[in-house]
Amino acid sequence: MDNSSLTDALRRHFGFGTFKGNQEAIIQSLLDGRDTFVLMPTGGGKSLCYQLPALLMDGTAIVVSPLIALMKNQVDAMRNFSEDDSIAHFLNSSLTRAQIDKVKEDVQAGRTKLLYVAPESLTKEENIEFLKTITISFYAIDEAHCISEWGHDFRPEYRRIRPIINDIGTRPVIALTATATQKVQHDIQKNLGMQQSAAVFKSSFNRPNLYYEVRPKTKNTDHDIIRFVKQHPGKSGIIYCLSRKKVEELAELLCVNNIRARAYHAGMDAVTRSENQDAFLMEKIDVIVATIAFGMGIDKPDVRYVIHYDMPKSLEGYYQETGRAGRDGGEGICLTFYAYRDLQKMEKFMQGKPLAEQEIGKQLLAETASYAESSVCRRRTLLHYFGETYLEDNCGNCDNCLNTKKKVEAKEELLAALETIAALKEKYKADYIIDVMLGKNTNDVKSYHHDELEVFGCCQGTERRFLNAVIRQAVLAGFLDRDIENYGTLRITPDGKNFLAHPASFKIVEDSEFNDEEDTTPVKGGSACAADPELFAILSALRKEIAQSHNLPPYVIFQDPSLEAMATTYPITTEELQNIPGVGEGKARRYGDEFLKVIKTYVDEKEIERPEDLRVRSVANKSKRKISIIKAVDRKIDLNEVAISNGLDFDQLLDEIESIVNSGNKINISYFIDDVLDADEQDELFDYFRNAHSDSLEDAYKELCPDYTEEEIRLVRIKFLSELGN
Repeated sequence: MDNSSLTDALRRHFGFGTFKGNQEAIIQSLLDGRDTFVLMPTGGGKSLCYQLPALLMDGTAIVVSPLIALMKNQVDAMRNFSEDDSIAHFLNSSLTRAQIDKVKEDVQAGRTKLLYVAPESLTKEENIEFLKTITISFYAIDEAHCISEWGHDFRPEYRRIRPIINDIGTRPVIALTATATQKVQHDIQKNLGMQQSAAVFKSSFNRPNLYYEVRPKTKNTDHDIIRFVKQHPGKSGIIYCLSRKKVEELAELLCVNNIRARAYHAGMDAVTRSENQDAFLMEKIDVIVATIAFGMGIDKPDVRYVIHYDMPKSLEGYYQETGRAGRDGGEGICLTFYAYRDLQKMEKFMQGKPLAEQEIGKQLLAETASYAESSVCRRRTLLHYFGETYLEDNCGNCDNCLNTKKKVEAKEELLAALETIAALKEKYKADYIIDVMLGKNTNDVKSYHHDELEVFGCCQGTERRFLNAVIRQAVLAGFLDRDIENYGTLRITPDGKNFLAHPASFKIVEDSEFNDEEDTTPVKGGSACAADPELFAILSALRKEIAQSHNLPPYVIFQDPSLEAMATTYPITTEELQNIPGVGEGKARRYGDEFLKVIKTYVDEKEIERPEDLRVRSVANKSKRKISIIKAVDRKIDLNEVAISNGLDFDQLLDEIESIVNSGNKINISYFIDDVLDADEQDELFDYFRNAHSDSLEDAYKELCPDYTEEEIRLVRIKFLSELGN
């Protein structure tokens, strides 16, 4: 078919006037009956490469796709381009017997031009026998990276596709993927038997419209995400999480904060999952929260941001998922929260798998860590991973290029690395090479007698992070090469050998430092934490004034961390005040109005622009243990029994009850205290807490022990705070 005829067909069937990139050449290759391999980034228009020829050729095109969601999405899209719904069908486990019969009837009648099948469906004997009876135009293997163990989403059933094709009847094969390194490309072509004859089309992986940023994951990451989403109102976004539990928690948190969001993961029933996907596509919601382990299959051109709550386990997965942003060429923000501990968790999940699979997984995780921690242009790092050279010094559209670091000289360290790699016969990975350079006497180093090499300890005293940066940037500069076939062992390139012979300046930017900060880290007290020390001082004075009028110590009204939070987020409504730690509904009603009035006046006078994360609301704490304790206390059950029934020792139970009271909840444990202390003893302890200058338990122990035990002091303190503070 000539060029004008193809363009006419494109306009007639899809309404486009021109082809994108390699589309026309790919389609012509398939029309000529050639096996075709297509490497095209997300958003490049892969689907059209098999959809248009399917409409132009005799018979039905069999499209193998791993995702039921993607099949439904693409079938719906094809039907929109045609007057007849039978133009495209899918055949998978979601269909009833009657629906399957209808699909087969349409295919046999020649009404169906595209039949989408899951690889599992393709292997069923019943389906193989059916496909033998129809005219097949060609086979399209979508998401072809699933064939390779080195791909980010390996599916063993994909390995069986070629033998099944041979059994059904040989026709041209087109394999398409959005992400594939050289190793994965080779695996795909070899497994599909298309090494020699195939026409190969590779498009650039560069997506200039995508902005890449990596931030450290902290205890405030949930708030950061909500603030980000609220700064992009009405725009479509996808948020990826590692676990289903986090998907559901984050989706609920977004909804509580008036963000239209839904969850999406493989553990949900098919109907709910489909409804949530359709709600996202139809823009009934703005945000979909999904597991990175479950492919979304979302074909939506105007996704404006993709957020990774957890770093994916491979750069291929990362590239594909971020590639769902800005497919229409418009704005696409790719924001990732990184903590090395997330990758360590993924490494633990690999235990028990075959050793070769573990080694592959570890290598993929190492590449991901390298990308996240590097201060080099993120676009350059990504493209290098996929075998493409990016020649610009500054892409101008990633966090590292917009916040460039000063370069430091690393000539001596690079020489040392090259000499060490040579001494180790180019047989080891970066971590081991750095161990030798630092003079680490690990078991492996000693068993191989590498501690006897002249290079052993040649960089003693240098930071491991710096040597990692040297090696990573030496790979980017072409002095070193990672041998993927051997799980990432480092080889010296001809340029590297030339550098050894003729050393020159080699400047690098140091890697970013990511200090892993657990999400559960409590915020420490101390007024230095407050964002606004002037407001903190005003609130402290107000607290003291209110405390004196009630004849109470100031800490009973609000403790310091509560005032610090107020001086940081400037709450001006009762609802916002209740989100402050240690306030709760009761305290907000009792003391809140006076504090809110002062804060509002201060904000107005100073013309303060309140931080966006003020509007972050917490999902109500529905801890089963806390509810169980409150109910047990209401029923006046002995606290020792309450501790045992909740699997706690007595001190731990008091910790829980203190937490309940500190959140502003009233709790009455007088029935238990009355059995332990008489009225005079209780009055004496009450008087101490009434006149104490702080709520410090340590100070109380010093003053009151040994006359009273620690448990007795804590029990009365709980009663005091509950009765007078809440």
